[in-house]
Amino acid sequence: MRKSIVNTKVSVKLRKSEYANEWYLYLEAYPVFVAGKKSAQRVREYLNRVITTPIWDKKHTARTTETSQTFKPKRDVNGIIQCKSENDQDACVYADGIRKIRQREYDNAALYTDTEAEQAEQNERSRCNFIEYFNKIAVEKHKAASESIIVNWNRVGVLLTLFVNSDTILFSQINLKLIEEFRNWILTAPQGGNKSGTVSQNTAATYFSIFKAALKQAFIDGYLTVDLSAKVKKISGQESRREHLTVDELNTLAATECDRPVLKRAALFSALTGLRHCDIQKLRWSEIQKDGDNYRLNFTQKKTKGVEYMPISEQAYQLCGEPMAPNRLVFEDLPNPTWISKPLERWIKAAGITRKITFHCFRHTFATLQLAGGTDIYTVSKMLGHTNVRTTQIYAKVVDEKKEKAADVIKLSQINVK
Repeated sequence: MRKSIVNTKVSVKLRKSEYANEWYLYLEAYPVFVAGKKSAQRVREYLNRVITTPIWDKKHTARTTETSQTFKPKRDVNGIIQCKSENDQDACVYADGIRKIRQREYDNAALYTDTEAEQAEQNERSRCNFIEYFNKIAVEKHKAASESIIVNWNRVGVLLTLFVNSDTILFSQINLKLIEEFRNWILTAPQGGNKSGTVSQNTAATYFSIFKAALKQAFIDGYLTVDLSAKVKKISGQESRREHLTVDELNTLAATECDRPVLKRAALFSALTGLRHCDIQKLRWSEIQKDGDNYRLNFTQKKTKGVEYMPISEQAYQLCGEPMAPNRLVFEDLPNPTWISKPLERWIKAAGITRKITFHCFRHTFATLQLAGGTDIYTVSKMLGHTNVRTTQIYAKVVDEKKEKAADVIKLSQINVK
């Protein structure tokens, strides 16, 4: 079977400036077949060169109208445009040199075997900028992601530029040595924003996982010929303490006044349902449904985008307040996380609780008390909206720790087994 050859020709051409008596040098290639286009295209490449003294060939008309007549530029035996000025002539010689390079590229592309063509494409991809690719997929792959995921991806993009002190990492530069160096560097990477110091190990683990995910996607997209992400160990995270409240402390808080009543209602609602602040903040009355004598939530988690059907207690429903129009927010005027810490701190302190309690601790409280009360871990995991039960196991460890301490509460003064 004969191989189809596209006989593309590259020419040096002139374009008259609209504002001055000068001409721009550019290359025009035709025919060029581009993916997604049905017909052949003319591809133009401007060379950032301008001439003012071209010599016109009066024997070859370029365009004739009723009021004017233009001619083609005069060329020598090698096809190079002729000029009166030496500088202009040098520019035309330069343009013809670029033309030769482009012509060879088109000619060679037509003669490549399929394997050679793939190799040529791979070589081209290896000269692409990984940081630019990273920032692109951060936008394209996470358009509907939670704010925290987007922030983390953006931060890793910034850290990559800090790591190489540049905005460019070519794919050809990415190897196991560079990846390992970045892995070690990110453990002591600076915190973002106005924060001083370095990132925690858990944050470094999150950032490196994002970096590995980008490498994996680059392999899938053909920018890397080897799945380097699979050859590098992740950074292990450290288990953080999940602070939670006791039932007595919850009752104390329920009896303690708060200068932001909506904050108090939302926090206690979180303790009774396990919902995150972001899900409580966007909860609308249309998402609360009555099922017989019971109530349930029918909503989409902001973080995981999972659709949840969650039964809630009568007390949790009472914390919602008087029902309003379906499109109204249940907890209207609930402060954003940025502004919630101070009023929350005042309320916690007024209740006589000295430990540092954040809004998220009420979600931890729900999980811990559910497990301590005998609810199985799979049910709790589902109620929390976790996509993996391993995420829920951290709460089980807290409960086990309390059981171990409880085992030593009863002590005998003396043991005599005889």
